[in-house]
Amino acid sequence: MPQIHPSARWRQRLPLIVLAVAAVIAFVTLRDLISFEALRDNRTALLAFRDENYLVTALGFIAAYIAVVALSLPGAAIATLTGGFLFGLFPGALFNLVGATTGAILIFLAVRAGLGRSLAAKINARDGRAKQLAAALRENEIPVLISLRLMPVLPFWVTNILLGLLGVRLWVFAATTFFGSMPGGVIYTWVGMGLGDVFARDETPDLGIIFEPHILGPLLGLAALSFLPMLVKRWRKTDDLA
Repeated sequence: MPQIHPSARWRQRLPLIVLAVAAVIAFVTLRDLISFEALRDNRTALLAFRDENYLVTALGFIAAYIAVVALSLPGAAIATLTGGFLFGLFPGALFNLVGATTGAILIFLAVRAGLGRSLAAKINARDGRAKQLAAALRENEIPVLISLRLMPVLPFWVTNILLGLLGVRLWVFAATTFFGSMPGGVIYTWVGMGLGDVFARDETPDLGIIFEPHILGPLLGLAALSFLPMLVKRWRKTDDLA
């Protein structure tokens, strides 16, 4: 395996280091602003600003959502609710998906450049279980990634970092993130549309709604369907060998 000059290695890791430092600073300084309470207390001012400056509000919201996801801050669910509260189901869901996907791509690229390529090279250079798993993932990237987005098994930010380490192709990561996040994103955006009534009752939104059987069931069904092409491919391969 070719040796990488130390200066080149540091240049590769620079985006990841910048994101990590920015994440720490943002968490310390902005954590109180990315909360349901902050949205509740500032809802009137936000709605008034949106009415007077719709385009600026939309662009600012998408930029803020990108930052939350790229920096892996604990506030993506609140950001999604805010999208529904400010912009309705549409274009709120679209704004949420664009922000989430773009932010995920940024952290994915930073992790891949900083650690993912070298890790993938080490895995490919050695025979073993890790190499077999990596090869299986590359062969079935789309169904596996769609399922990871549909089923809330891992936190969104953990999935972004993990896939950056495993050498997934960028276009597959971007497409599966956008479309795989769509059902859950639409559900939370829809919940955000009703925040006005929640505020009026002085309550908090039910963020666990996605785990309700009538919602989780269809999501699990979609996740299972996403594996169908992989099962068909494996069945055909087995049939050919027979």
